[in-house]
Amino acid sequence: MKIADVVLVEVEGEFEVEKPVNEERIAQPLDIYPEFGELGAGAPPRPGQKVPHKDVYLEVRTEEGVTGVFGPVDGPHAMILRSEMREFVVGRDPLAIEKLWDMLLRRNRHGRGGYYMMALSALDCALWDLKGKALGQPVYRLLGGPVQDPVPAYASMLGFSLEPEKLAARAREYKSKGYQAQKWFFRYGPGDGGEGAGRNVQMVSVVREAVGEDAALMFDAFNSWDVPYAVEIGRRIARFRPAWLEEPVPVDRTNALRTIRERTGIPIATGEHLYTRWQVRDLLEARCADVIQADPDWCGGISELVKIAAVCSAYDVPLCPHGHSLHAALHVAAACPRTVLPQVEFLVLHQKRKQRFMKGYLEPQVGAIRPPEAPGLGIEVDPEKVSARREIE
Repeated sequence: MKIADVVLVEVEGEFEVEKPVNEERIAQPLDIYPEFGELGAGAPPRPGQKVPHKDVYLEVRTEEGVTGVFGPVDGPHAMILRSEMREFVVGRDPLAIEKLWDMLLRRNRHGRGGYYMMALSALDCALWDLKGKALGQPVYRLLGGPVQDPVPAYASMLGFSLEPEKLAARAREYKSKGYQAQKWFFRYGPGDGGEGAGRNVQMVSVVREAVGEDAALMFDAFNSWDVPYAVEIGRRIARFRPAWLEEPVPVDRTNALRTIRERTGIPIATGEHLYTRWQVRDLLEARCADVIQADPDWCGGISELVKIAAVCSAYDVPLCPHGHSLHAALHVAAACPRTVLPQVEFLVLHQKRKQRFMKGYLEPQVGAIRPPEAPGLGIEVDPEKVSARREIE
């Protein structure tokens, strides 16, 4: 079997909005500058309103007619796939995934992170989809599963309103749907002063009261804090027993992460912006993280997430993959023991948009989710949802 082409396909359609994607924005690193404090705070589309939508999917086509698919793929690294990687992999064996991964990493000395690694991740995931289709098996079985079926998922509440009454109602609603854990996102950072800090603490208090003492609660600061602010907020919310505090500062500030961890006593989660097993190993050696959140869309694909899971297992630190998309992480999770990979992230408001063009809808039932049984990853674009389709040159 040989790779015949690597193609980016843009699909377009119109969709009715079921609910706003963002009722509230999260804290952003740029918020310390007043002119960026309301970035992205515009009015969202109304429920019932029809909106145009475009996505890009990667197709790895073979001479034998088997095609691997992955997506949606974001713009910057989509271009790397087309301009840098396509010519290198055409004519090669698509089932030799490990060899292709290693060659592409060695080929670009600046490619150990950022958009190049994201492009490699998308290609790797598409190759696993192709391999599953060629062998007639879902990817999780090729990885050694099933181990977990179904896989626990936590409700990631990005975009929901933080107005106290709505916040409490939503937290209770998703607990009643069977989710054993929820993650909420801080709105305020150091540039918002004492009032913003108080509102952050209030959010944690309201959610804890709404779901009771037994539910796991996680809170995400999106790289937007500094050490003094994180320590202050951490000490004020510690009594509410967060399961983790996520990305209080960027992942490369290992001393800062370790300081926050030690001074607050709250577990630290980070790693969605890490690339490769070596960066994960260095973070674990620095003893500054309690949960690793590598994302198969970014860290190097399915091939690398499996290796990262092994590294985390060796350090007895759980891997909870970041939920940029769902299919790839779910297949890896289904092939790992729960002690290694205890749960996946389900972005409640955003997954509908990410899966708009796909056949079916992959979502948890009673707080857990089964991987697709179709050969490959189970990603299939539904032609009935596509009004226009073009290959990107």
